[in-house]
Amino acid sequence: MSSHREAPEISTDPVADSTDVYAFVSPDRPGTVTLIANYIPLQGAAGGPNFYEFGDEVLYQIHVDNNGDGRADLTFQFRFSTHTANPDTFLYNTGPIESLNSPNWNRRQTYDVTLATNTHTTKLAKNLACPPCNIGPLSTPDYGALAAKAVHALPGGITIFAGQRAEGFYVDLGAIFDLGDLRPFENLHAQYGLNVFQNPAAGVNATNHLNVHSIAIQVPASTLVRKNHPTIGVWTTASRQKVRLWDDRNGENVNSGPFRQVSRLGNPLVNEVLIPLGKKDRWNSLPPSDDKLFAGYITQPGFAAALPALYPGVFPRLAALAKAGKPRKDLEAILLTGIPAGLIPGFENFTGPVLADMLRLNTSIPATPSAKQSIYGLLGGDPAGFPNGRRPTDDVVAIELRALAGVTFPLVDKTFTPDAAAAKLTDGLTPASVSAPYLGEFPYLGTPYSGFSNPS
Repeated sequence: MSSHREAPEISTDPVADSTDVYAFVSPDRPGTVTLIANYIPLQGAAGGPNFYEFGDEVLYQIHVDNNGDGRADLTFQFRFSTHTANPDTFLYNTGPIESLNSPNWNRRQTYDVTLATNTHTTKLAKNLACPPCNIGPLSTPDYGALAAKAVHALPGGITIFAGQRAEGFYVDLGAIFDLGDLRPFENLHAQYGLNVFQNPAAGVNATNHLNVHSIAIQVPASTLVRKNHPTIGVWTTASRQKVRLWDDRNGENVNSGPFRQVSRLGNPLVNEVLIPLGKKDRWNSLPPSDDKLFAGYITQPGFAAALPALYPGVFPRLAALAKAGKPRKDLEAILLTGIPAGLIPGFENFTGPVLADMLRLNTSIPATPSAKQSIYGLLGGDPAGFPNGRRPTDDVVAIELRALAGVTFPLVDKTFTPDAAAAKLTDGLTPASVSAPYLGEFPYLGTPYSGFSNPS
C-alpha cells in the first residue's frame, strides 16, 4: 500500500494515519498545482452508525519545501471541529441530507485553514463545510452534487476541499505481502524453497470499493515556488498533542501540551516497504531533513535483495548487484534528492544534496493531456507523472517495483543491464481496477462508494 497502516504505532491510530499524498500540475487549471493528502485508510463504505470523520484533536498539515533543505517553507494547516445537533439520537442523519446546512444532518464537520511560513501565519478560511459521508440513496441523494458544494474558492486563487472520497490508489495487498507473490508471475515464484506453479492471473485490487478522507488544495504555482526555482518538495503529516488523558467525569479525552508528529508521508511505499520495522515509528516522527539517518535502507533496499530469492533464476543481474553491495544511487536520486540534470535528457526535479523523502514536482513541466498520459510516469516517457510529483492514476506500485528491480540503475551505471523481467514487474493492476471513476476536475478523486450500494 502507499502508506496504509505502514508502522506499528500509527496502525492503531487510523484518524492520524496518512495514506497517500499527491502533487501535480492541475490538468484543468494551468498555472496551478494540486496537493492532496489522504487519511483514515481502508474505510468500509457501510461504516455506520458512526461514520468516518477527521479527528478534531489532530493537526493535519501539507508541507512545501521550495529551497531544498528538507524543511517546510510553506505549510497548509487544517483543524477540524465536529458538531452534533442532537446528542440524544444514535442517528448520523434523521432524513435526507440535500444541502450542507440540512437540519436532517446530525453530525457535521467544519474546518479552519491556516498558511504558515517561516515568518508568519495567515488564516485563510474559517468554518468551511465538509460534505457528509456517502450513506446511500435515501440519506444522501445526488451525492456528487452535494459534495461539489463543499469545494470552496478562497482568496488568492486557492480552491479547497476536505471530505470523503473514493480510494483511488490501486494495489494487490494480498499478493505483495504474501512474500511478494505477484499474481502475474506466480509461475516464477518460489515460496519457502518450493516451486509454485499456478496459472498467472490479474491482480486483485484490495482497496477497491473502499473510501478515504481527503484534504485537497489547488494553489497558484507562483505561491509555492521561489523565483527561478520551479521544483518543490511536498509531504504531509499528522500531529497530536503530547498529553492525552481520560476525563472519567465527562467521559471524554482531554488533550494538552505541544503537538508532536505521529505520521508522515512523501514518496509512496518508503516507510511501508523500505524502512525496517524497528525504525518505522521513529521515521514517522521526524522531518524529511533527518532522512540521512535512514538513507542506507533506501540505497541498500532489503526488498531488492529479496527479489532474486523469491523468484529464483529470474533476477541474476539484480542478485549480483546486491551481492556486490553497490549503493543504489538511482533510488537515492529518485526518492531522496530528485533527479539531477543530465541523467534523463531534458528532465530534472533535483532539489539539492540534502537527503529528504519528499514528492518532488517540477512545476514548469505542464500537465500531460489525459489521452497521452502514461500510468508509468517518467518510466513510460511521461515527465508529468511519478516520480515527478504523483497523480492519482500513476501506477506507483509497478514503477517502484521496476526501479527496485534495477530498471533505473543504468541512469547511474551505464555498464549495468537490467534483467529482462525487471521492466515487466507489476501487481497486475491499472486505473481500470478502480470502480469509482476519477474526476476530470478538482478534487479529482472519485465520488465515494455508498454504504447502501457497497455494504462491507
